[in-house]
Parts: sequence; structure tokens; C-alpha cells
Amino acid sequence: MQSGTADAVTMTEVVDGISAGFHLPKALAMVITAAIIVLVAKIIIAFIRRALVKVAVKGLRFTPMMASLVSRIIAVLVWIVAAIAVLDVFGIDLTPVLAGLGITGVVLGFALQESISSLFSGIMIAINNPFRVGDWVDIGDISGTVDSIDLMCVTLSSADNKKITVNNTNVWGSTIVNYSFIDRRRLDMVVTVRYSDDLEKAKEAIRGLLASYPEILRDPAPLVEVGSYGDSSISIYVRPWVKPSDYWPVYWRFNADILRTLQANGVDMPFNQLDVHLIKD
Repeated sequence: MQSGTADAVTMTEVVDGISAGFHLPKALAMVITAAIIVLVAKIIIAFIRRALVKVAVKGLRFTPMMASLVSRIIAVLVWIVAAIAVLDVFGIDLTPVLAGLGITGVVLGFALQESISSLFSGIMIAINNPFRVGDWVDIGDISGTVDSIDLMCVTLSSADNKKITVNNTNVWGSTIVNYSFIDRRRLDMVVTVRYSDDLEKAKEAIRGLLASYPEILRDPAPLVEVGSYGDSSISIYVRPWVKPSDYWPVYWRFNADILRTLQANGVDMPFNQLDVHLIKD
């Protein structure tokens, strides 16, 4: 209480000083003082935000996402202090408000437990940095490009351009797969041929097709090997490596080219066929 009274006296002295120094009405001096407090709060927040961004750019562990999180938390605290100071300028007694915060805090704690859980999950995401804006990720059974990350949720854009918003609690509680954080991805494809076809010829045709794609990495070399034997076909596993950005373009292109390539080399893909034998009595 003594601290609150001292603060009130200080703010009153500031208002009185502005009023007397500039020969202004006290009400106008109050408005000017409140405006100065708001301006100072904005300057402090902007300065802290710039400083955190610089630290995030230079540091390895302190990421831009963590800088954004910390700057937002600091901004909230600064604005709370500024709001208390502004109310104090206008002579509003905060004692009843502070006294009621205990009961109100308990009620809000129950009402906002989901939001509080999302907030702390957002802090864990910021600390561990499992993905960045622009990364293609799987979060549980949801896939998409990360558009934004904040204290409460993560927003994704799906492959068909849908906006997906996921609660941070669900994000942190799910398995996260980041396809953009690595420098290369492996394509896992299967080509089926007939039992009557020359396997080595089929494999050479597939290797030649892969070699014609400049996007496919030479190191590690693509794998083209017999993988399994089915009821009516032999499966050849095709495992080339590409940059993450080339994954889908190469995948679709290979599927469009492989049938024509095999047929040009005298190899064909099998299809289900039913043979019916008629027996005469």
C-alpha cells in the first residue's frame, strides 16, 4: 500500500509539474502525461523487439520464433505497467481491482485453462523449434506449409490451398514431421513388371530415366532393385534422392514417363487378368 501511495504521489507530481511548467489546465496535463506514458511504452517495446531480432539472427539456439514469443510476452507486461500508470495519472484507485484479482484469477484459470495450455505449448514449440514459417510439415494426420506461428495456434496451408488452424496444445501433443528442415528427401516408388520380362533390362531402363532428370541427386546414388514378388507381377523398388522442393515435381514426372520408357525398351506393366476355361460335359 505504501508503494502504491508513493507511485500515486510521483505521478501527481509529474502532472502538476507539466501543468505548472507549461501553464496548462490540469486535465490537459493529465492527457499529455498519459500520452507520454503510451509513447514511452511503444518505444521500449520497439527497442526490445529489434534487440531480440538481432540476437535471433546471430544466435543458433535463440530462434526468430523464440524472439517473437519473448517480445510478445514483454509487450504484454509493458502495456500492463503502462495501463496501471495511465490509470494512476487520472486518479483511479486500483486497490479494489487488485483485491479482486485473487478470486477473478481463480475463475479465469478454470475458464481459460485451454488457452493457458495452448500458451505453454506455444512456449515449448518456440524453445524446441520443430519447424519454421515456410516449412512443409505433418502434424499428426494434417499436412501443409506453415504460414504463421503465434502464442495460441499454428496456421497451415494445405496442398489444395485450405487454411488450417491448429491449437498449440494439439500441435505439441502430436507427432511432427518436418520435410523442409533437411537438405534432401528420398522418393519411395514401386514399378511393377511381368514375370516374363527381362528384369535387368527393366532396371536399366529405369536407371536411364532417372539419369535424365537433373533434379535427382547423384550422391547418394538412386537405388533400383527387385523388392518383392506378387501374384502376377514383380515389384521393383525405385529410391532416388532429391531436394525437398523437387520431391513432388519429380514424383509426378516419373509416374508420367515410366510407362512410355518401359514400353520403348520392350518391357510392359502387368494388369489383372481373368482366364475362364469352359469345360464341356
